Amino acid sequence: MTIDATQEIFESMIMLEATALPPLPVLVSNFANSVSGIIGLAGTVTGMVAIHAPEDVAIAITERFLGLEVDSCGEDVTDAFGELANMLAGNIKMDLDESGSNITLSVPSYVCGADYHIECVVDANWVMIPFESDDGEFMVELQIAK
Repeated sequence: MTIDATQEIFESMIMLEATALPPLPVLVSNFANSVSGIIGLAGTVTGMVAIHAPEDVAIAITERFLGLEVDSCGEDVTDAFGELANMLAGNIKMDLDESGSNITLSVPSYVCGADYHIECVVDANWVMIPFESDDGEFMVELQIAK
């Protein structure tokens, strides 16, 4: 579901092919010179959906997404990654609950910077999938509380 949602959004909204690589064997929670868009899940399913990318990749994706030239990792990039996380979570939510009515999504949030750590659900099932694209590699993460 995470792969399909990511590929559908990137192909239809960003006009960028995203090729899934094998899921990571260890959860990555430390990021450097990166941007992360994050959405919380609440209701019958609790957890989070996040998209992570190095700053240069995030800028390139944002330029495609917004159709604007972006000079640095600022508000345009963080807003775009929050919205990408929101779209991913919306698609994944429908896979987790056919009606979508039993899961609510948080307001999009983001983290960006030279060095940061993200920790969500302590006891969770998770998957972190790297994707390759013409703009570089990025990762999509899904965590669901046990």
